[in-house]
Parts: sequence; structure tokens; C-alpha cells
Amino acid sequence: MNKFVRKAAAITLISGQFSRIQLTVAWTILRVVVGIMMIHNGLDKLSNIESFAQAYVAYMGFPFPVFFSYVVALTECIGAPLVAIGLLTRPIALSLFSTMCVAMYHHILVAGLSLPYLELSAVYAACFLFLALNGGGAISMDAKLAQWLRSNTAIEWEVQGTGSLASDKTKQTLV
Repeated sequence: MNKFVRKAAAITLISGQFSRIQLTVAWTILRVVVGIMMIHNGLDKLSNIESFAQAYVAYMGFPFPVFFSYVVALTECIGAPLVAIGLLTRPIALSLFSTMCVAMYHHILVAGLSLPYLELSAVYAACFLFLALNGGGAISMDAKLAQWLRSNTAIEWEVQGTGSLASDKTKQTLV
């Protein structure tokens, strides 16, 4: 690596000024890694759902523990891959965030405020909260879907001849 590249990298790390590309790539890596890593949690629950229902859900006093265990497991098995590809990121990340909050509550009930029990679910909760608030990012299926919808809507407006956001009905009601 030449001297200029090393100096630029050091300045970036020290000053905290990252390019848009760096932030987009980091955001994408976070989403993909957290999504993929969460899948195994759902598969573990599905492998012995009755045990999970009794040890976790019934312990916290939820009614219908097997039902809620399936809800959690399927949310993790189906929702996590969708988060990884960035499709419906906000609502699914919100549901996974709430799942992690319940997991943190369970850990507090069992072990108190013991960091080794809380750390993984807290890290997952923070990541899913970030994704719920910010979405999937520029490199996601959500972004591609939004881009496709914008381009098709623009074409539809041009075909109708309005050329603007206000439709003919809106113009008529204003007159």
C-alpha cells in the first residue's frame, strides 16, 4: 500500500468521515450478517418446540406457549432471510426487535442483569432496532422495489398526460 492510501485511511479512521459507499456497504453487511445469523435461532426452536415452549414461553407466563413458540420460530426462520435480502426490512426488523426484547426480559427473569446472558439478545435487539428505524439501505430489495415503483408511477403519470403529482380529480375539486 502506498503512503497516500495509508494516510487517507488513517485520516478517515481518525476523523470519522466515511464515504457514502463505505456506509452503504457497512449497512448492507450488518443487515445480511444479522439476518443470516438469526436463522439458526429459529431452526433451533423448531427442532424441539415443546421444550422451548416450556422452558421459555411458559416460564414467562404467556398463554398458549406452543402457539407463541411457533410464532417466534417462524418469525425468525422466515423473517430473518427477508431481512438478509432487504425485503420488508422495517416491519420484519421491528418484529424481530420485539422478539429480542422478550428474550432479554426472559434472561433478566432467569439470571438478573447478568451480562453474559443478556449480551447476544441485546446486540441483536440493537441491530434490529437500527434496521427498523432506517430500513434496508441502498443495497436492498426494498430500495430496488421503491425504485421500480417510482419509475412505473412516473411512466403512468406521463401516459395519463398529467405530468405532475396532482391528478385531474384533484384539479377539479380545487376549481
